[in-house]
Amino acid sequence: MIDIIMHGCNGHMGQVISGLVREDANAQIVAGIDMADNRDNGYPVFQSLDQCDVTADVVIDFSSYKATDGLLEACVAKKLPLVLCTTGLTEEQLVKVKEASKQIPILRSANMSLGINTLLRLVQEAAKVLSEAGFDMEIVEKHHKLKCDAPSGTALALADSLNEAMNGEYHYVFDRSERHAARDSKEIGISAVRGGTIVGDHDVIFAGPDEVITFSHRAYSKGVFGKGAVEAAKFLAGKEPGMYDMQNVIAAK
Repeated sequence: MIDIIMHGCNGHMGQVISGLVREDANAQIVAGIDMADNRDNGYPVFQSLDQCDVTADVVIDFSSYKATDGLLEACVAKKLPLVLCTTGLTEEQLVKVKEASKQIPILRSANMSLGINTLLRLVQEAAKVLSEAGFDMEIVEKHHKLKCDAPSGTALALADSLNEAMNGEYHYVFDRSERHAARDSKEIGISAVRGGTIVGDHDVIFAGPDEVITFSHRAYSKGVFGKGAVEAAKFLAGKEPGMYDMQNVIAAK
């Protein structure tokens, strides 16, 4: 049984994870952190981790990048492992995350879904075979209309995974509207769609001579990200300081 502090407990993902953990015999949330204490979660809620006097094994964070600096400082002070799920961190904050990982274990991933992180490995193997056979590589991602950033962090992670398989020889193209030339064989095109309530769709397309192979992932609810975060927390509890990601979680299964 691991004891979890849920940072951002009254946000949407905080509530998703709270619900998942209630059904998990191997984990429990012992405290929550949120500026708003407007519901009964079944555990005490504090406005900051500094104020929290409840002991725990790990912190899961789904909040805002604005709270990340204080969260890192508090986790280091309390020697608490951190599953960092908040996106949109600045370059300066990413440096702080790396520095903090020298003192505590931190797991950070562009996408917490176990399916997406398995896909990252599969497309690498496909790229090694298909790109050599003349296949072009494209990524199309779709998200709900309220998502502000484009392309998604997951789309970029997929592109990075493809490029890593090709020894970093490829470059990324996000907009072809001003181009009037044939496609470069060393490019990875990334397209973003925003609309409706799409949770998250990602297609990695290998388009070759007379055939197309597509690897697809569809998230039908945000529960897939919550499940991944809980699995990450179970993995991270008790680990040595350092940077971890969901690939470590998958490898440990």
